Amino acid sequence: MKTIILIFAIFALGSAVVRAQDQSIHLSSLGFLPESSKKASIAGEAKSFVIKRVSDQTKVFDGKLSIAVFQKDVSQSVSVADFSSFTKGGKYYLETSDGAKSIEFEISPTVYNQAFYTSMRGFYLWRCGTAVEGTYNGIHYAHEACHLKDGYEDFQGKPDQLRDGTKGWHDAGDYGKYITNAGITVGMMFMTWDQFQNKLKKFSLDLPETAKGYPDFLKELKWEMDWVLTMQYADGSGKVAHKLTSKNFEPFCKPEEDLQKRYFTDWSSAAVANFVGMTAQAARYFEPYDKVYAKKCLEAAKHSYKFLKENPEDKVFKQGEFKTGGYETTDLDDRLWAAVELWETTGNPEYLADFESQAKVLDFKIDENWDWGDISNLGMFEYALSKRSGKNPEVLNAIKKNIIEVANSIAKNAEADVYGRPLVQYYWGCNGTIARQVLNLQVANLISPDKKYIQTSQDAIAHIFGRNYYNRSYVTGLGINPAMNPHDRRSGSDNEIQPWPGYLVGGGHTAIGWKDNQEDYSTNEIAINWQAALVFSLAGFIGK
Repeated sequence: MKTIILIFAIFALGSAVVRAQDQSIHLSSLGFLPESSKKASIAGEAKSFVIKRVSDQTKVFDGKLSIAVFQKDVSQSVSVADFSSFTKGGKYYLETSDGAKSIEFEISPTVYNQAFYTSMRGFYLWRCGTAVEGTYNGIHYAHEACHLKDGYEDFQGKPDQLRDGTKGWHDAGDYGKYITNAGITVGMMFMTWDQFQNKLKKFSLDLPETAKGYPDFLKELKWEMDWVLTMQYADGSGKVAHKLTSKNFEPFCKPEEDLQKRYFTDWSSAAVANFVGMTAQAARYFEPYDKVYAKKCLEAAKHSYKFLKENPEDKVFKQGEFKTGGYETTDLDDRLWAAVELWETTGNPEYLADFESQAKVLDFKIDENWDWGDISNLGMFEYALSKRSGKNPEVLNAIKKNIIEVANSIAKNAEADVYGRPLVQYYWGCNGTIARQVLNLQVANLISPDKKYIQTSQDAIAHIFGRNYYNRSYVTGLGINPAMNPHDRRSGSDNEIQPWPGYLVGGGHTAIGWKDNQEDYSTNEIAINWQAALVFSLAGFIGK
């Protein structure tokens, strides 16, 4: 009998992909929400399918497969089994008319919860400067306190002088810490809190008590912000170090075994702007839980923004002696984001004017494909959703119009793809972009509600968790046959076969180019900016 491989991605909410070549059903579907539709991509000669209850094999739904569509980039013909209208909770399997069967899947309003929990705890397990531990599927993951000598100020004119730069998260599969990548990461995570805090306030992440009185989600963000604040120069200038790393990437060792000397680097204007954006957000969202800390963040934000205004040139970071991640980027988009976050926090019209003038320079653009190199979307989204008065109606209408147009394009792309993939390009970190497109869609849905934005969001999640060419989850430890060999020094240096859980890998540079290979960092690394997008995408679908 043919077997349908049903991707247990905890997610594609009801869509099975049937492929003729190998008779596999790609169904990333552990559940549904009321507004979701369930589909499966399927290939083969079958014309119909049924859904059966696991407990007694009773047929509970039957349907017709769509006409098979050939897609060139994957060289496959694929049909879709749509069982969107079936919403009864329980455990089921899908069977085609030619006898192919899927594994079991569950329909439940809470199917996203465990994936959100595991993915969000990935940030805790990324913590630098402390010991961390956690058990997942019976395996204990842990490392000792690390990088306690972060960092030295040699590149800020003080040779061999140590200043406190501990805490924060390791950036990716390496142990460096980078402000321009922290910016998009923290920015998205504060947006996650802003949009979904009613779901997150009481959501336990089982974290140690490192920020008393904070909800767990914000507690994790404070660990990062504690480090971010240390990156502001100690000389009172308002400059911000671009990164804190060793000169060369560390070998595949445990974090506590990385004993290279690590340095605060020279500043960049993009780093200063990202610092402002993060600290302005922190001031706003931490204020209900710690007014003193929030004030500290706001003062730091204002001080560095003043430096930016007094130094309008775009100072791009130069690697020099460093071989670690460069994250070099121009600063217009970063300055735009810094201005709008300070305005949202303070209401100061100077910041609003700065944002609106910079938004005009950028022609109010909204990016469909975006990452740390251009974070103008963060600024545009904040402005569009802000409830503060004083906005220029023409600027506001132009930004909202572009948000909707781009969201419609994303939805159209997903509808045209046999696996519901909303991104038409492939490149380094494209899986993170797919997750990040959910942010585009959710913002559009707040501005102009449309069920297709929610459906496309779930298609994006489904693709990540297994409704794809590989019939595999791109997230370690979650879904059927998930990524096993991420480019991650913790996973590569312990004695466990299973990698550290909950992490999204970058993805292939072509439709069939992903390699689940530890050495292939360009397709299989993990990174905080992709992880934050995954967390956002899942947070909107947490159920009770």
